[in-house]
Amino acid sequence: MKKRDFLKTSAALASTALFPNSLFALTKDNKRLRTAHVGVGGMGAADLASISSHALVDVVALCDVDSKNLDAAKALHPGAKTYTDYRTLLTEMREDIDAVVVSTPDHTHAPVSMMAMKMDKPVYCQKPLTHFVSEAREMRKIAEEKNLVTQMGIQVHSFYDYKLATLLIQSGIIGKVHTVRAWSPKNWGYDGPEPKGEDLVPEHLDWDLWLGTSPERPYKETVYHPGNWRKLVDYGCGTLGDMGVHIFDTPYNALALDVPLTITNNCRKPNGFGFPENNNVTYTFPGTNFTDDTLTWIWSDGPGAPKKHKDLKLPKKDKLPLQGAMFIGEKGRLLLPHFMELPRLIIDGEYKEIDVSAFDPYNSLGNSKNDYERDAPKHYHQFVDACLGTDKASAPFSYSARLTETILLGVIAGRFPKKTLHWDNEKTRFKEEEANAFLSGNYRSF
Repeated sequence: MKKRDFLKTSAALASTALFPNSLFALTKDNKRLRTAHVGVGGMGAADLASISSHALVDVVALCDVDSKNLDAAKALHPGAKTYTDYRTLLTEMREDIDAVVVSTPDHTHAPVSMMAMKMDKPVYCQKPLTHFVSEAREMRKIAEEKNLVTQMGIQVHSFYDYKLATLLIQSGIIGKVHTVRAWSPKNWGYDGPEPKGEDLVPEHLDWDLWLGTSPERPYKETVYHPGNWRKLVDYGCGTLGDMGVHIFDTPYNALALDVPLTITNNCRKPNGFGFPENNNVTYTFPGTNFTDDTLTWIWSDGPGAPKKHKDLKLPKKDKLPLQGAMFIGEKGRLLLPHFMELPRLIIDGEYKEIDVSAFDPYNSLGNSKNDYERDAPKHYHQFVDACLGTDKASAPFSYSARLTETILLGVIAGRFPKKTLHWDNEKTRFKEEEANAFLSGNYRSF
């Protein structure tokens, strides 16, 4: 099934009711939010816990293709109805749900989210927002046309450290920024051969529904579900699409960036099955009020990342944090570890104290003492409150779709190692025609 045909089908299902139950932010007359959760294992279980911890949330529907995940979630929310197929859930319960939380593998994010949004439901979707650039553009368009409350699951977006770094950069603490270096040594890649043969599908797993709109493939134990799908091109987005979204978020937001001009990925040759275990991606961005005329962004991931560089040298022979980003500006550098650590200012090779009160005299950023248990639900509760009309989402699809597009362009560049790709933002196309084949994909009928 072509993507456009899938979208038409979703639209047809969404048009069966004249008066949607949830349009825009819910009216303030609504005292509670009824949520449906698609994907309740792994990160989905964490999302379910955080959303349901809001005092005004009622979990009314749970969906997962793995009955073990579904049973565990049902035990915590015995009053919720359970489903294995999200299409059935959304069709049967459209009048009984107010918002949808999507916590599936990456390749299913857009199909679930777009069907829900076409039914006028607010959506909280895990990162990265989509598997394809075309999906990111479409999800942003639908959300904006319908004026829906949306939020991408980048929880640290709402943490103090990241909000502080954004304030410092936009206040000019290191002047205009010309380079950002970001890194993660995580390895959501696979350089080995494609597995051969086929294993018996476990009774608790609906393999056809797990594949969803992706190409049909025989089941292999431990290769796809649970967890390893991030490594594989048909289902995940590699380390760049996993940790990159979190680590890119603050510099991307702080520097008010749009999508890049050029992208180059220095990695191994593509094998058509797994992502490279090591990626070194260089982006160039058009300038903003907080950057030089252009900005260079260098991302590295996988074992050994990042390689030594003068931009990353720390005072006192300190070691770099395991993951993080370094802003390099005309007046100095700002190190932002990932995560739960305050940004550090480096001027002329020495650490400098940051007088936060000079930048935030009214303590608008809130409590500066790190407390993960306290802060982890904030991003989720912000979405709930936005649906109820008492707050505003800070990572709506209008923002997170552009961030996701930027990430996915780096993933596509991994198909063309060491070749610079030129991106036309207005036309949503590469100058290099061969790269455009990877902007979207065919949706399988299932």
